[in-house]
Amino acid sequence: MFTKAPHGKRYGRGRQMPRTGSTSVARLFALLAIFWANSGFGASPPDARHAAARIAVGRRIFFDGALSEPRGTSCASCHEPARAFSGDRNSGVGLASGSRPGVFARRNTPSLFYLKFVPKFRFYNEDDETHALGAEPYGGFFWDGRSDSIAELVKQPLLNPREMNNSDPAQLAAKLRRAQYASELAAEFPNAFDTADSALAALGTALEAFLTAPEMSPFSSKYDAYIRGSAKLSAREAEGLKLFKDRARVGCAKCHVLDDTSPVPERSMFTDYGYEAPGVPRNDKLRSRDDDRGLCERSDPLTPSNGEEWCVSFRTPSLRNVALRTSFMHNASFTKLRDVVSFYATRASNPERWYRNGIAFDDTPSAYRGLIDTTSPPYNRRTGDAPALTDSEIDAIVAFLGTLTDRKR
Repeated sequence: MFTKAPHGKRYGRGRQMPRTGSTSVARLFALLAIFWANSGFGASPPDARHAAARIAVGRRIFFDGALSEPRGTSCASCHEPARAFSGDRNSGVGLASGSRPGVFARRNTPSLFYLKFVPKFRFYNEDDETHALGAEPYGGFFWDGRSDSIAELVKQPLLNPREMNNSDPAQLAAKLRRAQYASELAAEFPNAFDTADSALAALGTALEAFLTAPEMSPFSSKYDAYIRGSAKLSAREAEGLKLFKDRARVGCAKCHVLDDTSPVPERSMFTDYGYEAPGVPRNDKLRSRDDDRGLCERSDPLTPSNGEEWCVSFRTPSLRNVALRTSFMHNASFTKLRDVVSFYATRASNPERWYRNGIAFDDTPSAYRGLIDTTSPPYNRRTGDAPALTDSEIDAIVAFLGTLTDRKR
Protein backbone atom coordinates (compact mmCIF):
# COMPACT_ATOMS: atom_id res chain seq x y z
CA MET A 1 0.00 0.00 0.00
CA PHE A 2 1.40 3.35 -0.96
CA THR A 3 1.84 5.77 1.91
CA LYS A 4 1.10 9.47 1.73
CA ALA A 5 3.23 11.81 3.78
CA PRO A 6 1.33 13.29 6.73
CA HIS A 7 0.09 16.83 6.19
CA GLY A 8 2.04 19.54 7.96
CA LYS A 9 5.48 17.96 8.01
CA ARG A 10 7.83 20.73 7.07
CA TYR A 11 10.65 18.98 5.26
CA GLY A 12 10.25 16.66 2.32
CA ARG A 13 7.17 15.32 4.00
CA GLY A 14 4.59 17.64 2.46
CA ARG A 15 7.02 20.50 3.01
CA GLN A 16 4.98 23.35 4.46
CA MET A 17 7.89 25.70 5.12
CA PRO A 18 10.07 27.14 2.35
CA ARG A 19 13.63 25.97 1.98
CA THR A 20 16.65 27.62 0.43
CA GLY A 21 16.23 25.55 -2.73
CA SER A 22 13.10 27.57 -3.45
CA THR A 23 14.59 30.98 -2.63
CA SER A 24 16.75 33.09 -4.91
CA VAL A 25 20.13 31.81 -5.99
CA ALA A 26 21.62 35.05 -4.70
CA ARG A 27 20.32 34.21 -1.22
CA LEU A 28 21.86 30.75 -1.40
CA PHE A 29 25.15 32.16 -2.61
CA ALA A 30 25.22 34.63 0.27
CA LEU A 31 24.61 31.80 2.72
CA LEU A 32 27.40 29.72 1.23
CA ALA A 33 29.72 32.72 1.38
CA ILE A 34 29.10 32.94 5.11
CA PHE A 35 29.80 29.23 5.51
CA TRP A 36 32.93 29.55 3.38
CA ALA A 37 34.25 32.43 5.44
CA ASN A 38 33.74 30.47 8.65
CA SER A 39 34.99 27.13 7.37
CA GLY A 40 38.71 27.76 7.52
CA PHE A 41 39.17 26.36 4.01
CA GLY A 42 39.89 29.81 2.69
CA ALA A 43 42.83 30.39 5.05
CA SER A 44 46.04 31.02 3.15
CA PRO A 45 49.05 28.74 3.74
CA PRO A 46 52.30 30.36 4.91
CA ASP A 47 53.55 30.63 1.32
CA ALA A 48 53.17 29.04 -2.09
CA ARG A 49 56.04 26.61 -1.50
CA HIS A 50 54.36 25.12 1.56
CA ALA A 51 51.03 24.94 -0.27
CA ALA A 52 52.60 23.05 -3.17
CA ALA A 53 54.50 20.73 -0.82
CA ARG A 54 51.38 19.85 1.15
CA ILE A 55 49.38 19.23 -2.00
CA ALA A 56 52.15 16.99 -3.33
CA VAL A 57 52.41 14.84 -0.22
CA GLY A 58 48.62 14.70 0.07
CA ARG A 59 48.45 13.43 -3.52
CA ARG A 60 50.98 10.69 -2.74
CA ILE A 61 48.97 9.61 0.30
CA PHE A 62 45.79 9.55 -1.78
CA PHE A 63 47.29 7.13 -4.32
CA ASP A 64 49.16 4.94 -1.79
CA GLY A 65 47.79 1.40 -1.90
CA ALA A 66 49.94 0.37 1.09
CA LEU A 67 47.73 2.21 3.56
CA SER A 68 44.94 -0.38 3.58
CA GLU A 69 44.70 -3.68 5.43
CA PRO A 70 45.47 -5.87 3.60
CA ARG A 71 47.52 -3.80 1.17
CA GLY A 72 46.27 -2.92 -2.28
CA THR A 73 43.46 -0.41 -1.72
CA SER A 74 44.15 3.30 -1.92
CA CYS A 75 41.78 6.25 -1.66
CA ALA A 76 41.95 6.41 -5.45
CA SER A 77 40.75 2.81 -5.75
CA CYS A 78 37.21 3.95 -4.96
CA HIS A 79 37.60 7.61 -5.90
CA GLU A 80 38.81 7.17 -9.46
CA PRO A 81 40.24 10.28 -11.12
CA ALA A 82 38.72 9.31 -14.47
CA ARG A 83 35.27 9.36 -12.84
CA ALA A 84 35.63 12.71 -11.10
CA PHE A 85 36.98 10.87 -8.08
CA SER A 86 33.96 8.60 -7.62
CA GLY A 87 33.54 4.92 -8.51
CA ASP A 88 32.72 1.42 -7.31
CA ARG A 89 35.92 -0.54 -8.15
CA ASN A 90 33.91 -2.59 -10.67
CA SER A 91 32.23 -4.33 -7.76
CA GLY A 92 29.14 -5.28 -9.75
CA VAL A 93 26.81 -4.09 -6.97
CA GLY A 94 27.14 -0.32 -7.30
CA LEU A 95 28.82 0.14 -3.92
CA ALA A 96 32.62 0.15 -3.78
CA SER A 97 34.36 -2.98 -2.57
CA GLY A 98 36.67 -2.58 0.41
CA SER A 99 40.14 -3.97 0.96
CA ARG A 100 38.73 -7.36 2.03
CA PRO A 101 37.15 -9.59 -0.62
CA GLY A 102 33.36 -9.60 -0.60
CA VAL A 103 33.07 -6.62 1.75
CA PHE A 104 31.42 -3.47 0.44
CA ALA A 105 31.05 0.10 1.63
CA ARG A 106 27.73 0.92 3.21
CA ARG A 107 26.88 3.82 0.90
CA ASN A 108 27.70 4.98 -2.61
CA THR A 109 31.08 6.63 -3.18
CA PRO A 110 30.68 10.39 -3.63
CA SER A 111 32.74 12.47 -6.02
CA LEU A 112 35.56 14.40 -4.38
CA PHE A 113 35.51 17.24 -6.88
CA TYR A 114 34.43 20.60 -5.44
CA LEU A 115 34.68 19.44 -1.82
CA LYS A 116 36.01 22.78 -0.71
CA PHE A 117 32.62 24.35 -1.37
CA VAL A 118 30.72 22.07 1.01
CA PRO A 119 29.68 24.16 4.04
CA LYS A 120 29.89 22.94 7.60
CA PHE A 121 26.80 21.22 8.91
CA ARG A 122 24.23 23.39 10.60
CA PHE A 123 20.56 24.21 10.69
CA TYR A 124 19.50 27.38 8.91
CA ASN A 125 16.27 29.28 9.35
CA GLU A 126 15.78 31.44 6.26
CA ASP A 127 13.57 33.79 8.27
CA ASP A 128 16.36 34.34 10.76
CA GLU A 129 19.11 36.61 9.43
CA THR A 130 21.39 35.53 12.30
CA HIS A 131 21.45 32.02 10.81
CA ALA A 132 20.72 30.49 14.20
CA LEU A 133 19.52 26.95 14.71
CA GLY A 134 16.22 26.68 12.96
CA ALA A 135 14.31 25.03 10.20
CA GLU A 136 16.53 23.22 7.73
CA PRO A 137 19.78 21.22 7.81
CA TYR A 138 22.61 22.07 5.42
CA GLY A 139 26.09 20.92 4.66
CA GLY A 140 28.49 18.52 6.28
CA PHE A 141 30.40 15.78 4.50
CA PHE A 142 29.15 12.28 3.63
CA TRP A 143 25.55 11.46 2.80
CA ASP A 144 24.51 12.13 6.40
CA GLY A 145 26.66 15.20 7.06
CA ARG A 146 28.48 13.47 9.91
CA SER A 147 31.82 15.21 9.38
CA ASP A 148 32.51 18.94 9.22
CA SER A 149 36.18 18.82 8.24
CA ILE A 150 37.95 17.31 5.25
CA ALA A 151 40.94 16.62 7.49
CA GLU A 152 38.67 14.60 9.77
CA LEU A 153 36.52 12.91 7.15
CA VAL A 154 39.47 11.25 5.39
CA LYS A 155 40.26 9.29 8.54
CA GLN A 156 36.94 7.50 8.47
CA PRO A 157 37.45 5.32 5.36
CA LEU A 158 41.00 4.54 6.47
CA LEU A 159 39.73 3.14 9.78
CA ASN A 160 36.44 1.70 8.52
CA PRO A 161 36.45 -2.13 8.47
CA ARG A 162 34.21 -2.07 5.40
CA GLU A 163 36.63 0.13 3.50
CA MET A 164 40.40 0.38 4.13
CA ASN A 165 40.19 -1.63 7.36
CA ASN A 166 43.03 -0.30 9.51
CA SER A 167 42.44 -1.42 13.07
CA ASP A 168 43.52 1.81 14.81
CA PRO A 169 45.60 4.97 14.36
CA ALA A 170 48.75 3.18 15.53
CA GLN A 171 48.59 0.68 12.67
CA LEU A 172 48.08 3.47 10.16
CA ALA A 173 50.87 5.58 11.67
CA ALA A 174 53.30 2.66 11.33
CA LYS A 175 52.48 2.46 7.63
CA LEU A 176 53.06 6.18 7.21
CA ARG A 177 56.48 5.90 8.88
CA ARG A 178 57.46 3.26 6.29
CA ALA A 179 56.09 5.22 3.32
CA GLN A 180 58.46 6.56 0.68
CA TYR A 181 57.08 10.04 1.33
CA ALA A 182 57.59 9.90 5.13
CA SER A 183 60.37 12.48 5.02
CA GLU A 184 58.21 14.87 2.98
CA LEU A 185 55.36 14.44 5.47
CA ALA A 186 57.72 15.12 8.38
CA ALA A 187 59.15 18.16 6.63
CA GLU A 188 55.70 19.72 6.40
CA PHE A 189 54.58 18.52 9.84
CA PRO A 190 57.59 18.29 12.19
CA ASN A 191 55.63 16.51 14.93
CA ALA A 192 53.95 14.11 12.51
CA PHE A 193 55.51 10.99 14.00
CA ASP A 194 55.50 11.98 17.68
CA THR A 195 52.34 9.96 18.31
CA ALA A 196 49.81 7.95 16.34
CA ASP A 197 47.30 10.77 16.66
CA SER A 198 49.75 13.37 15.36
CA ALA A 199 50.53 11.13 12.38
CA LEU A 200 46.84 10.84 11.62
CA ALA A 201 46.40 14.60 11.98
CA ALA A 202 49.26 15.24 9.54
CA LEU A 203 47.75 12.76 7.09
CA GLY A 204 44.38 14.51 7.31
CA THR A 205 45.81 17.98 6.78
CA ALA A 206 47.91 16.83 3.82
CA LEU A 207 44.93 15.14 2.18
CA GLU A 208 42.83 18.24 2.78
CA ALA A 209 45.45 20.30 0.95
CA PHE A 210 45.23 17.96 -2.04
CA LEU A 211 41.43 17.70 -2.04
CA THR A 212 40.99 21.48 -1.89
CA ALA A 213 43.69 22.24 -4.48
CA PRO A 214 42.62 24.14 -7.62
CA GLU A 215 42.86 20.96 -9.70
CA MET A 216 39.98 19.49 -7.65
CA SER A 217 37.64 22.34 -8.59
CA PRO A 218 38.35 22.79 -12.31
CA PHE A 219 35.10 24.42 -13.53
CA SER A 220 36.03 23.28 -17.04
CA SER A 221 32.73 21.83 -18.29
CA LYS A 222 30.79 22.83 -21.37
CA TYR A 223 28.21 24.37 -19.04
CA ASP A 224 30.92 26.57 -17.48
CA ALA A 225 32.04 27.64 -20.95
CA TYR A 226 28.40 28.36 -21.81
CA ILE A 227 27.76 30.68 -18.87
CA ARG A 228 31.09 32.40 -19.56
CA GLY A 229 29.93 33.04 -23.13
CA SER A 230 32.52 30.88 -24.91
CA ALA A 231 30.28 27.94 -25.90
CA LYS A 232 26.72 27.30 -27.05
CA LEU A 233 24.41 24.52 -25.96
CA SER A 234 22.86 22.29 -28.61
CA ALA A 235 19.11 22.52 -29.11
CA ARG A 236 18.61 19.34 -27.09
CA GLU A 237 20.89 20.53 -24.28
CA ALA A 238 19.14 23.90 -24.16
CA GLU A 239 15.76 22.14 -23.95
CA GLY A 240 17.10 20.07 -21.07
CA LEU A 241 18.30 23.16 -19.24
CA LYS A 242 14.89 24.79 -19.62
CA LEU A 243 13.16 21.69 -18.26
CA PHE A 244 15.71 21.38 -15.45
CA LYS A 245 14.81 24.90 -14.30
CA ASP A 246 11.03 24.29 -14.46
CA ARG A 247 10.30 24.09 -10.75
CA ALA A 248 6.53 23.98 -11.12
CA ARG A 249 6.55 20.78 -13.16
CA VAL A 250 9.94 19.09 -12.82
CA GLY A 251 11.64 20.54 -9.76
CA CYS A 252 15.28 19.60 -10.45
CA ALA A 253 16.62 23.10 -9.76
CA LYS A 254 14.81 23.32 -6.45
CA CYS A 255 17.57 21.26 -4.82
CA HIS A 256 20.22 21.16 -7.56
CA VAL A 257 20.61 24.94 -7.62
CA LEU A 258 22.15 26.81 -10.55
CA ASP A 259 22.34 30.34 -11.89
CA ASP A 260 22.83 30.25 -15.65
CA THR A 261 22.53 34.03 -15.83
CA SER A 262 25.83 34.49 -14.02
CA PRO A 263 29.29 33.87 -15.55
CA VAL A 264 30.56 32.90 -12.08
CA PRO A 265 30.59 29.08 -11.97
CA GLU A 266 30.57 28.97 -8.17
CA ARG A 267 26.97 30.17 -8.38
CA SER A 268 26.05 26.95 -10.17
CA MET A 269 27.10 24.16 -7.82
CA PHE A 270 24.00 22.11 -8.72
CA THR A 271 23.20 21.49 -5.08
CA ASP A 272 21.77 23.52 -2.22
CA TYR A 273 23.69 21.28 0.24
CA GLY A 274 20.36 20.52 1.87
CA TYR A 275 18.74 17.19 2.73
CA GLU A 276 16.00 15.37 0.90
CA ALA A 277 13.99 12.18 1.34
CA PRO A 278 13.42 10.85 -2.21
CA GLY A 279 12.45 7.26 -1.29
CA VAL A 280 14.77 5.51 -3.72
CA PRO A 281 14.12 1.83 -4.53
CA ARG A 282 16.08 -1.06 -3.10
CA ASN A 283 19.38 -2.09 -4.63
CA ASP A 284 18.59 -5.69 -5.54
CA LYS A 285 22.23 -6.45 -6.29
CA LEU A 286 23.06 -6.42 -2.60
CA ARG A 287 22.72 -9.74 -0.80
CA SER A 288 21.94 -7.98 2.44
CA ARG A 289 21.31 -4.40 3.43
CA ASP A 290 21.37 -2.20 6.49
CA ASP A 291 18.39 -0.14 7.53
CA ASP A 292 19.78 3.23 6.52
CA ARG A 293 18.24 6.08 8.50
CA GLY A 294 20.31 8.80 6.85
CA LEU A 295 20.61 12.16 8.57
CA CYS A 296 19.08 11.08 11.87
CA GLU A 297 22.04 8.73 12.38
CA ARG A 298 24.20 11.83 12.80
CA SER A 299 24.91 12.08 16.52
CA ASP A 300 25.26 15.70 17.60
CA PRO A 301 23.83 16.97 20.88
CA LEU A 302 24.07 20.57 19.67
CA THR A 303 21.63 20.13 16.78
CA PRO A 304 18.31 18.33 16.33
CA SER A 305 19.68 16.32 13.40
CA ASN A 306 19.21 12.98 15.13
CA GLY A 307 15.50 13.57 15.68
CA GLU A 308 13.28 11.06 13.93
CA GLU A 309 11.74 13.72 11.67
CA TRP A 310 15.11 13.84 9.85
CA CYS A 311 15.33 10.11 9.25
CA VAL A 312 15.82 8.83 5.66
CA SER A 313 16.97 12.28 4.50
CA PHE A 314 20.28 12.40 2.63
CA ARG A 315 22.39 15.34 1.54
CA THR A 316 21.74 16.48 -2.02
CA PRO A 317 24.88 15.76 -4.08
CA SER A 318 26.21 18.12 -6.70
CA LEU A 319 25.35 17.06 -10.24
CA ARG A 320 28.66 18.27 -11.61
CA ASN A 321 30.28 15.34 -13.45
CA VAL A 322 27.22 13.20 -12.77
CA ALA A 323 27.48 11.59 -16.23
CA LEU A 324 30.81 10.01 -15.21
CA ARG A 325 29.37 8.09 -12.30
CA THR A 326 28.99 4.31 -12.35
CA SER A 327 26.12 4.28 -9.84
CA PHE A 328 23.66 6.74 -8.37
CA MET A 329 21.75 7.50 -5.15
CA HIS A 330 23.03 6.78 -1.65
CA ASN A 331 22.39 3.05 -1.98
CA ALA A 332 23.67 2.78 -5.58
CA SER A 333 20.28 1.51 -6.72
CA PHE A 334 20.75 2.89 -10.25
CA THR A 335 23.58 2.33 -12.70
CA LYS A 336 22.28 4.51 -15.56
CA LEU A 337 21.77 8.24 -15.41
CA ARG A 338 18.69 8.06 -17.61
CA ASP A 339 17.06 5.70 -15.12
CA VAL A 340 17.62 8.24 -12.35
CA VAL A 341 15.85 10.98 -14.30
CA SER A 342 13.09 8.54 -15.24
CA PHE A 343 12.66 7.58 -11.59
CA TYR A 344 12.09 11.17 -10.54
CA ALA A 345 9.69 11.71 -13.44
CA THR A 346 7.58 8.58 -12.87
CA ARG A 347 7.99 7.61 -9.20
CA ALA A 348 4.57 9.00 -8.32
CA SER A 349 2.68 8.17 -11.53
CA ASN A 350 4.15 4.70 -12.15
CA PRO A 351 5.42 3.37 -8.80
CA GLU A 352 5.12 -0.25 -9.92
CA ARG A 353 8.02 0.39 -12.29
CA TRP A 354 10.40 0.98 -9.40
CA TYR A 355 9.16 -0.84 -6.31
CA ARG A 356 8.77 -4.56 -5.79
CA ASN A 357 5.52 -6.23 -4.74
CA GLY A 358 3.62 -2.94 -4.67
CA ILE A 359 5.52 -1.69 -1.62
CA ALA A 360 6.42 1.94 -2.11
CA PHE A 361 9.79 3.13 -0.84
CA ASP A 362 10.88 -0.48 -0.30
CA ASP A 363 14.42 0.46 0.74
CA THR A 364 13.15 2.81 3.42
CA PRO A 365 12.58 1.32 6.89
CA SER A 366 8.82 0.91 7.21
CA ALA A 367 8.62 3.18 10.27
CA TYR A 368 9.86 6.11 8.20
CA ARG A 369 8.03 5.71 4.89
CA GLY A 370 5.61 8.45 5.85
CA LEU A 371 8.54 10.89 5.82
CA ILE A 372 9.20 10.58 2.09
CA ASP A 373 8.43 13.65 0.00
CA THR A 374 5.14 13.11 -1.82
CA THR A 375 4.01 16.69 -2.41
CA SER A 376 6.85 18.55 -4.15
CA PRO A 377 7.11 18.46 -7.96
CA PRO A 378 7.53 16.01 -9.59
CA TYR A 379 6.28 13.82 -6.73
CA ASN A 380 2.88 15.54 -6.54
CA ARG A 381 1.10 13.16 -8.87
CA ARG A 382 -1.17 10.19 -8.31
CA THR A 383 -0.78 6.66 -9.58
CA GLY A 384 -2.00 6.55 -13.16
CA ASP A 385 -1.45 10.24 -13.87
CA ALA A 386 0.66 11.30 -16.82
CA PRO A 387 4.38 11.27 -15.90
CA ALA A 388 6.08 14.56 -15.16
CA LEU A 389 8.28 14.13 -18.26
CA THR A 390 7.93 12.44 -21.62
CA ASP A 391 10.67 10.10 -22.86
CA SER A 392 11.95 12.84 -25.16
CA GLU A 393 12.09 15.32 -22.29
CA ILE A 394 13.96 12.82 -20.14
CA ASP A 395 16.52 12.48 -22.93
CA ALA A 396 16.85 16.26 -23.09
CA ILE A 397 17.62 16.55 -19.38
CA VAL A 398 20.17 13.74 -19.66
CA ALA A 399 21.77 15.60 -22.56
CA PHE A 400 21.99 18.75 -20.46
CA LEU A 401 23.51 16.86 -17.53
CA GLY A 402 26.23 15.72 -19.89
CA THR A 403 27.34 19.35 -20.21
CA LEU A 404 28.34 19.29 -16.53
CA THR A 405 31.32 16.99 -17.17
CA ASP A 406 34.65 18.71 -16.61
CA ARG A 407 36.95 18.52 -19.61
CA LYS A 408 40.49 17.25 -19.34
CA ARG A 409 43.12 19.94 -19.52
